[in-house]
Amino acid sequence: MFRCLLWIFAVCLFVVSVSCGNKQSTNKLIPIEDFFVKPEKSSFKISPDGHRIAYLGIDDHCKNIFVLDLQDKNKSKQLTYQSDMNVQYFFWASDSLIVYSNSHSPQDSLRIYSILVDSEKNTLLLPVKKAKLRWLAPHTTHLNYLLATLNDRDSTTFDLYKIFVDGSAPQLLTRNPGNISKWFASPDGKVRLAMTNDSVQESILYRADENMPFQEVANTDYQTSIRPLGFVKDSHTHIYALSNHNRDRLSLVEYNVSTGEEEQLIFENEEVDLESAGYSDHLQELIYSQYTINKVKRHFFDPTFQQYFDKLSAKFDNQSMDILDTDTSMHHWIVKIYTDVHAGGIYHYNVLNDTAELLEEMNPKLSKATLSPKEAVSFQSRDGLTLHGYLTYPLIGKREKLPVVVLVHDGPYRRETSNFDAEVQFLANRGYLVFQLNYRGSAGYGKNFWAAGFKEWGGKIQADMIDGVTWLIHQGIVDKNRVAIMGSGFGGYSALHAATYNSSFYKCAISMSGYTNLFTYFREIPPHHQQYVRLFYKIIGNPSSEYEMFKAISPVFHADKVKIPVLFAQGGKDRFSSLTDANQFVQKLKNNNVPIKYIYREEEGRRFKSEENIINYYQEVEDFLNKYL
Repeated sequence: MFRCLLWIFAVCLFVVSVSCGNKQSTNKLIPIEDFFVKPEKSSFKISPDGHRIAYLGIDDHCKNIFVLDLQDKNKSKQLTYQSDMNVQYFFWASDSLIVYSNSHSPQDSLRIYSILVDSEKNTLLLPVKKAKLRWLAPHTTHLNYLLATLNDRDSTTFDLYKIFVDGSAPQLLTRNPGNISKWFASPDGKVRLAMTNDSVQESILYRADENMPFQEVANTDYQTSIRPLGFVKDSHTHIYALSNHNRDRLSLVEYNVSTGEEEQLIFENEEVDLESAGYSDHLQELIYSQYTINKVKRHFFDPTFQQYFDKLSAKFDNQSMDILDTDTSMHHWIVKIYTDVHAGGIYHYNVLNDTAELLEEMNPKLSKATLSPKEAVSFQSRDGLTLHGYLTYPLIGKREKLPVVVLVHDGPYRRETSNFDAEVQFLANRGYLVFQLNYRGSAGYGKNFWAAGFKEWGGKIQADMIDGVTWLIHQGIVDKNRVAIMGSGFGGYSALHAATYNSSFYKCAISMSGYTNLFTYFREIPPHHQQYVRLFYKIIGNPSSEYEMFKAISPVFHADKVKIPVLFAQGGKDRFSSLTDANQFVQKLKNNNVPIKYIYREEEGRRFKSEENIINYYQEVEDFLNKYL
């Protein structure tokens, strides 16, 4: 009998140990640094002829250009040798020529070069200067020049130039009268289309020839958008565009830029806006239209391309795919394959051979980790608006009374999707339910949903988050006493606003570069974005005429109301959040004996870029949430 009891006890002990072991392996704590690994190679781009792939790789601690020869791997090589600054970006200007920019940081002086891939001859295209440059798409040479705009003459205005790839002095094509915000080149290299924007009204301008003056053909208000994708093949007057003129969502249309008339509705989705993807500059044709409900969806216009796409998709069953680049023949693609639980990889797809070659794993540290899938949810706000979001559950086998982190996206005119998110996976791995909400004012759901967030930074947008958490509490999913809020930029502002005005609802708040003072936010708008100020007046408010509202929704003036612990991270080069305001906010909390952890990194901007600073920040996040949530 005693032996039998011993045997039963041993079996029970074994079952318990196995079940506990399974639970631990399912929710194994992953080192913080594994979540935020940066790929060694990035920015893959294929040459127009499809013979070579260029990418950015690390050499001597700096980003440099490397070239992979697809026809002869022995000819693959490193192309630039920067040792004290990074290559910021590059593109193929022709089959054999690459144009690139290097600098110590994106805010540094302008340095633009061209380099011949075969001879490695390097040419400075512009004198080094403090100016901003914007290339006109498509980024291909017209004879011996590229088209670009420069704010060299006036920091608030971009003039149109020819930039010669042999280093000859740039040629001014058209002087900006001061209100042109965008220029569009025809396939023959002539600029016939432009748009003005005073941020409240937008006009479409057209000219049949570059020697003629622009004429206004259409005028829209700030809520109406007409976004050119490219010219219809063999036409200088018709374009494909995304438009929400006389409709709520961005839809695909054919538009006559000589008359300012929409001539044909080509495709639309009933739920969401279409995205600016699927037009081929090489072919001057629509290949597909793209939109995102939860995952990216495509409507194809080219049946041959769809066949290739379907064949590639079959190799990666039920995974998402982004088409990053193609050659002119559309026979060589650069694609990103990923899921919500896998950071994915960059692949070269050879259409004719039907082969997909991995170029770079986005995060090999997590390739075998068990991570948490995102689940789409929707609910009604208190005023009847349908809101969409995502829940990511921790892998602990429990789905009730969970601690939740409300992770607020930046923008606010951006949106959450079901894509892989390292920050989300880190939080879920630490045992927290992560709630991501596309609150009113988020992108992708039509102009009415966007407009519902106007002047609601401190109002209904914040209420949407509370409504979402309240809905989760009523579902029994969330523990009402363990609710945290976290975010960067606008998300950081929302966290500080929550700590200021909703300390009874939230248990703690984490802000990365959150705006403490919206007066400062307006003062720090750079000169080349000044044309958008009037639009910001519509979306956020006017700090002069609506002074009391701005003061009411700026956390720095109400820091004495904060009653919950705050983790506040701030970069010294974040131009939208002043160090003075941040220090003042932090000091008020210290004076009131409110727990405050302040992380200041002088060399960082809005988001931390240094790997050491990133890991340190998330170590602090882990300790903070562990202590207070």
